Amino acid sequence: QVPLVESGGGLVQAGGSLRLSCAAPAYTFRSSTMGWFRQVPGAEREFVAAVLTINSSAYADSVKGRFTVSRDNAKSIVYLQMNNLKPEDTAVYFCAADSRRLVPIRTTPGDFGDWGQGTQVTVSS
Repeated sequence: QVPLVESGGGLVQAGGSLRLSCAAPAYTFRSSTMGWFRQVPGAEREFVAAVLTINSSAYADSVKGRFTVSRDNAKSIVYLQMNNLKPEDTAVYFCAADSRRLVPIRTTPGDFGDWGQGTQVTVSS
């Protein structure tokens, strides 16, 4: 299991912004599609966004236009910039890595082999 470490979660009011970060070992990061998923209690883990290269990324419809995923290959960190947050964005957010680097980017949890521990994001109304 590759250690992925998320940070940046917290409590924010609706309409606010947060930026999540996920650090990965360099050998994993440079060879992987990096993704973000989220999960609320009692529900399935759902895809949020993923990035393979600067020109190849994918987003869930529910976050398009509000969230931006990016990666810093020099630092081996993937970011999720979340703007205009809504109460329904409240969840535990997980970072994940897919070492296969497939195109199109896969969006199901089963396609990602390595996971972080998650960071809580709470959006108050």
